[in-house]
Amino acid sequence: MPKNSKVTQREHSSEHVTESVADLLAHQEPVDYKRSVLNVTGEAWDKQKEGDEDLDEENRPAWNSKLQYILAQIGYSVGLGNVWRFPYLCQKNGGGAYLVPYLVLLIIIGLPLFFLELAVGQRIRRGSIGVWNYICPRLGGIGYASCLVCFFVGLYYNVIIGWSIFYFFKSFQYPLPWSECPIVRNGSVAVVEPECERSSATTYFWYRETLDISNSISESGGLNWKMTLCLLVAWSLVGLAMIKGIQSSGKVGEDGDPNWPVVSLGWGDKGWELHRGRPPNNFLCLPPKLDKMLDPQVWREAATQVFFALGLGFGGVIAFSSYNKQDNNCHFDATLVSFINFFTSVLATLVVFAVLGFKANIMNEKCVVENAEKILGYLNTNVLSHDLIPPHVNFSHLTAKDYNEMYRVIMTVKEGHFKELGLDACLLEDELNKSVQGTGLAFIAFTEAMTHFPASPFWSVMFFLMLINLGLGSMIGTMSGITTPIIDTFKVRKEVFTVGCCIFAFVVGLIFVQRSGNYFVTMFDDYSATLPLTVVVILENIAVAWIYGTKKFMQELTEMLGFRPYQYYYYTWKYVSPICMAVLMTASIIQLGVSPPGYSAWIREEAAEKFLFYPNWAMAILICLIILASLPLPLVFILRQFHLVSDGSNALSVTYKKGRMMKDISNLEDNDETRFILSKVPSETPSPMPTHRSYLGPGGSSPMEMSSAPNGRYGSGYLLASTPESEL
Repeated sequence: MPKNSKVTQREHSSEHVTESVADLLAHQEPVDYKRSVLNVTGEAWDKQKEGDEDLDEENRPAWNSKLQYILAQIGYSVGLGNVWRFPYLCQKNGGGAYLVPYLVLLIIIGLPLFFLELAVGQRIRRGSIGVWNYICPRLGGIGYASCLVCFFVGLYYNVIIGWSIFYFFKSFQYPLPWSECPIVRNGSVAVVEPECERSSATTYFWYRETLDISNSISESGGLNWKMTLCLLVAWSLVGLAMIKGIQSSGKVGEDGDPNWPVVSLGWGDKGWELHRGRPPNNFLCLPPKLDKMLDPQVWREAATQVFFALGLGFGGVIAFSSYNKQDNNCHFDATLVSFINFFTSVLATLVVFAVLGFKANIMNEKCVVENAEKILGYLNTNVLSHDLIPPHVNFSHLTAKDYNEMYRVIMTVKEGHFKELGLDACLLEDELNKSVQGTGLAFIAFTEAMTHFPASPFWSVMFFLMLINLGLGSMIGTMSGITTPIIDTFKVRKEVFTVGCCIFAFVVGLIFVQRSGNYFVTMFDDYSATLPLTVVVILENIAVAWIYGTKKFMQELTEMLGFRPYQYYYYTWKYVSPICMAVLMTASIIQLGVSPPGYSAWIREEAAEKFLFYPNWAMAILICLIILASLPLPLVFILRQFHLVSDGSNALSVTYKKGRMMKDISNLEDNDETRFILSKVPSETPSPMPTHRSYLGPGGSSPMEMSSAPNGRYGSGYLLASTPESEL
């Protein structure tokens, strides 16, 4: 054997030497798999390029520790949605009863699909584009659709971080700027700002000082320079964190996640104190409205929240898990993160309703006082008779219960002319429904409660710092769902692409910092991701369970984890989850067609919200968002079905080193060396899944025989390399 052969080099050197397939087959001696690298490439590599290719795989970023990875996944899944989206849906859909469909769907859809995404990312070690190109090239559009969904969500999600940054810097003053209505001068007379007087100080600060909102989506009103600057800061933070690498997401998790329970418990304690120690049964989602559980919309919104809570379909989960070791116990990770996510959602709901309950009581007491003054005026002018007032009612110490009794009597007696009196019911439940409202929740309800806390600036700083941390953790995961698959697939320079992506997103995101920007945030939140995300998750499930094969996937998980996952996952992946999500998608399409989309607009003159339907041009944007996010799915399928483009996975590089298997996707040419392994000529090779003929291991052992090797890795790699595409 020549002294300069790769085998000789390998035997006399402790360094790893890359060998081509031709080199391996040129020798009769067994190959030391633990110290050799098998690369299937598309061109004749020189020695330098062979080394570079090996180093490229070896230099893939990795987590410093398991704790850092877990905190990154928790930081990605536990975000702003847990603070304002889950409590809003809980109040809207039956209070405590909403927890039942949410928990059921978390178990039968959320946990299995979360485990699936973690497993495929860890197994294939690529982002969402590379993963689905590898599993089924014709469904490679799943990865591109995930990138688009991540982009749309990231656009408006970072705006919410910008709002948090604005409130954070405004918190360093006493009293807080939203604690009192501003005074304006009308000539020589100083009066309270009318819009603030008709609403509240916190509502006015949100809509006028922060957003400077217009009356409708059709009134642009130009850019809000304060929000534009905050959005620039937000994208700068995200860009710097992304350039620093995956460890930055773990650092954000280390800083933000431990802070969240502490702040939450502190807020819950303060909310309890504000209620003077009385059990806050009126706002802890009790009693549950069990009849709501029969409403299909409740189940549809619960399933959508499961997707958002765990980050399913966004690609961020796959991106994070692709940096794990091959033998990492991703089943434990999936269970732990899902449980923590559910726990924090419930904790956030209890805290939110503690705070909102206090605010609702304050507003309800204000309503009772204002309407009691109206009734006294009607009594003094003989519009109402004193006989209508129950004898035990004392106007100087009027309770909400006494007012409600008096209100019902007057409504019954004055049935024909009751509306002319202009009296309000002043129900606590109505105030709760007004309080819990999407993106405005954290910026209206919480700031209202802050004004009644001792040391209110401290609690304000802590709260908005927590929101920024939670938002950044989710944004890093969302952006990883864009950058990781693009960098893996197209081999672009990470720093340049990340900076370019953030700059482009900031420019496009200027639409959200117009005076009408909040209405576009609502549009994107409601429609840009919901339906496309459902389609993406369904196709992910089908690609693994029905095309790749559930049995094959379970076998690979057994080899990778060292134990066989529960049979429960087999049935949920293959039957339960696809059926449930198909029903969910059908319900979403029906609702979109039956209920005309609209939004809540803030009318300045009335100082109140009003529901408006989207104009035609906004409907066109809305439909384009849904179509654009879903377009890669059929487009990639058609292009690859008719061989108009490469299937994106024409080669498979398998690295065996230290008993661990890693895969690399590259392009094959007709002159490559796969002819030594594949039964077909290279030009006929359709995918990384070759035909039944495979390279035999030492002693002519077959791939199945090699699967019993002590390390349990070699056989699985060759088994993948010898599986025909028809079986996928």
